[in-house]
Amino acid sequence: MPWNQFKTDAVPTITTEFIQIAGNNGDRIHAYAARPSGPGPFPGLVLVHHLPGWDELYLEFTRRFAQHGFSAICPDLYCRAGHGAPDDIAAKVRGEGGVADAQVVGDCVGALNHLKGQAGSNGKVGIIGSCSGGRHAYVAACTSRAFDAIVDLWGGRVVQDETTEKQPVSPVTMTKDLNCPVLGIFGNDDKAPSPEQVDQHEAELKKHGKDYEFHRYDGAGHGFWYYSYPIYRPEQAMDSFGKTLDFLHKQLG
Repeated sequence: MPWNQFKTDAVPTITTEFIQIAGNNGDRIHAYAARPSGPGPFPGLVLVHHLPGWDELYLEFTRRFAQHGFSAICPDLYCRAGHGAPDDIAAKVRGEGGVADAQVVGDCVGALNHLKGQAGSNGKVGIIGSCSGGRHAYVAACTSRAFDAIVDLWGGRVVQDETTEKQPVSPVTMTKDLNCPVLGIFGNDDKAPSPEQVDQHEAELKKHGKDYEFHRYDGAGHGFWYYSYPIYRPEQAMDSFGKTLDFLHKQLG
């Protein structure tokens, strides 16, 4: 359903849950799930939260996509670090060097398996993330080859100059293994990724003949969907959100 196109005598309703799912290595991790009311079938969407953590913004994003027809789930990638205010847990995780790519992939595939196991699934699942979550979504899609579409919202360090023990491979080098369509949303004022890094990413997708579309926005920098920050850009955010819905509905049904 496109933005703001519901019928006023049939307002879409959703069901939300705070649940546990099997993540990487079978670990039980928390997740927030939202799905449209009714029997379906519904396409699935895994949301990969950003560096500030499993926060209110991402819980709201999960509900927003459910209101637009997706069975959506956002796993808590920081769950193993303990519990408390999102800012505090995110600071703790950053102090420990972040979360390992392999662990994130396992958690995202666990979320995908949960969605596919639900009554009313149409069998297709996409993945979307912003900032570090955009990077993680790309790594998960390339590594697992399990997703039917990916949306990269200004994923930082997809083009990665330095590797670490937890991030041993630059994601852009994984492009050859990607087997699903990609939508990329970027701000031309961003520094991570910079326009030059977005160019490198696009060149790699072209090199390997991948199905992709990139949209770049003037007057927007990093995180321009984030309405609670000064970086929010409403015009660019709403245009790109509409493009995201169109892409996901086209690819997932």
